[in-house]
Amino acid sequence: MPESLLIRRFYSTALPKDLTAAMYRLCDAAYECPTAPYFEDLGNGEHLLGFHDGALVSHLMWVTRWLEPDGLAPLRTAYVEMVATDPAVQRRGYASGLLEELVAHVGDYVVAALCPATEGVYARLGWRFWRGPLAARRDGTLVPTPEERVMLLPLPRTPPLPWDTPLSIEWRPGEIW
Repeated sequence: MPESLLIRRFYSTALPKDLTAAMYRLCDAAYECPTAPYFEDLGNGEHLLGFHDGALVSHLMWVTRWLEPDGLAPLRTAYVEMVATDPAVQRRGYASGLLEELVAHVGDYVVAALCPATEGVYARLGWRFWRGPLAARRDGTLVPTPEERVMLLPLPRTPPLPWDTPLSIEWRPGEIW
């Protein structure tokens, strides 16, 4: 983690308005699109904000989701969303620093997961792709999502996982995974 990175944790409901606006600007720049509607779809969660010299440079959020590997009970999952770094300061380790710090904040979860836009940084930090088929649970049925990919990060409470079996997640509006 860069020594100059100051990390602060916030619940969505306690995020000050000025930091919320700064977070939207950062994510809009990183994703090259308006992200406020996406945050609204995600609902409340927890955020790690990374600051360098007093400026917000990186962000990640996690929400509680329930992954269900075939043959196992649903796993309480810290589902990571909106990992973003200011484009002007990318490739300096800020997102990696937040991802490393995440582990210290999700000890009450069974596993962490995310749907990666890119995989390099995550693979370096121990995240692994689920190899089995993916689906969403909706109204008591499984809806296959073959176009999706998901990476998991085992945590101290993670049981042995059947990485090649089907994996499902609860349905949600917008992006399912």
